[in-house]
Amino acid sequence: MLELVFVIVVVGILSYMVASSFTRNPLREAADQLVSHIRYTQHLAMQDDKFDVNEAQWFMRRWAIRFQQNVVFGGVANNNVWAYTIFSDIPNFNGHHPDLAGMALNPQDPNQFLSGGYDNTLNISDARAMQSLQLGTHYSIANVTFGGGCRADTMFIHFDYLGRPMNSFPPIASNHAYQPPLAGWHYLLTNQCQITLTDVSGNAAVILIEPETGYTHIQ
Repeated sequence: MLELVFVIVVVGILSYMVASSFTRNPLREAADQLVSHIRYTQHLAMQDDKFDVNEAQWFMRRWAIRFQQNVVFGGVANNNVWAYTIFSDIPNFNGHHPDLAGMALNPQDPNQFLSGGYDNTLNISDARAMQSLQLGTHYSIANVTFGGGCRADTMFIHFDYLGRPMNSFPPIASNHAYQPPLAGWHYLLTNQCQITLTDVSGNAAVILIEPETGYTHIQ
């Protein structure tokens, strides 16, 4: 009888531990998903080299992932939802904003874009937008910040054909031709990029992108 009671107690403890391990952690889920999508962006860049000797702005076509706090779509409030989009920019200067023609498709559903919505381009309620890429509504992410070697004013990272992370496109001259880097500025990422996701409770997860290799991981 004592042995049976002991077995029941042990089974109860193990069951509790297993159940606890399956407790949902939206912040961690968001970080894991984002790491996967940054790596997928790098994969697209390595598989789809955009170099074209006949196109002055070929470098703008490099695959990138961009974050934005969606504010408005067609003049209608978009709930300030943090989301991100994987895209290749259009050849003419567009401020490096995602366009439907350049958004990556969901490899699991070609009827969807790899985008959680983008101002005046794709409404967050559009069936073609992926709900899981809407970090604000799907994972309760209240803020996304860039730090370290990546530029906080652009909120995007793109990759060259070798998979090396870059934190900015070259400036565009008035004739839309390529301009050399500004003095002291490097377009290749030279310091570790830090992307911080903060949820509504103030908890944070930091995603790191290493220079040169583009290796992406959670701190």
